[in-house]
Amino acid sequence: MQKGFDYIGICVNYICHDGKGRFILNKRSKNARDEQGRWDCGGGGLDFGQTVEGTLQKEIKEEYGTDVISYEFLGFRDVFRDFDGKKTHWLAIDFMVLVNADKVRNAEPHKFDVVDWFTMESLPTPLHFGFSQMLQKYKEKIEKLDRK
Repeated sequence: MQKGFDYIGICVNYICHDGKGRFILNKRSKNARDEQGRWDCGGGGLDFGQTVEGTLQKEIKEEYGTDVISYEFLGFRDVFRDFDGKKTHWLAIDFMVLVNADKVRNAEPHKFDVVDWFTMESLPTPLHFGFSQMLQKYKEKIEKLDRK
């Protein structure tokens, strides 16, 4: 049985920012599970026995090599996709996370070709399906980062 395929998978997704209007995106490498070459924000599956907050902290440390300073719950999304002809269903729990920009690095170079900072005005393309969906749902909250 595989989460997301045989039953609903639960994932924690996050947009890490520096508090000054910039946020981190990663470009998925050829070794990434899916959507290689697309830009994404970050996330990971919730495993049995782990808390949502624990998963959030663990994934950010694993992907970007830094700690969470603070976070804001954005909401949740049902994510339906086709993956190689199979239907998937994930429940995404979404966060906006403040991190120290000086400590961010590509901690998973086998999964990410590049990790870089962007603003809403400088978004790269192409974007990961899930990140595009997040942008649509939380655009106003993300844009407020530019005004802080």
